[in-house]
Amino acid sequence: MEKVRIDKWLWSVRIFKSRTLATDACKAGKVRIAGEPVKPSYLLSVNEEVTVKKEGFNFEYRALALIEKRVGAPIAVTCYEDITPEEERNKYKSWFLNATATNEKREKGAGRPTKKERREIDKFKDDDLPDDLT
Repeated sequence: MEKVRIDKWLWSVRIFKSRTLATDACKAGKVRIAGEPVKPSYLLSVNEEVTVKKEGFNFEYRALALIEKRVGAPIAVTCYEDITPEEERNKYKSWFLNATATNEKREKGAGRPTKKERREIDKFKDDDLPDDLT
């Protein structure tokens, strides 16, 4: 196989969860090769560099192998080289860690907070703010 559609490749190497998401990203201009946006039908070759804008971050990959079918993660990783600049990778890691730390959780089965519990939660959160913001 000499060439493969870019949307199929992005899905098969697990950069996107579905082919539809990969196709939509291409149509929105979030997938670029050599700085130019590409259509979902663009035929990708080996050693081409692909830039993907995902969640506000620019990821860069080099295609090492071309596959059309979705494979397991250990195999998919061997089909591309992550050439994302270190500063962008660090920015993503810090965002990812902070995003998971700020999620608020309730016990499973507890349901939505009552009106009284909501007021207590809001009061608790307001107490954490510095005085100049309240």
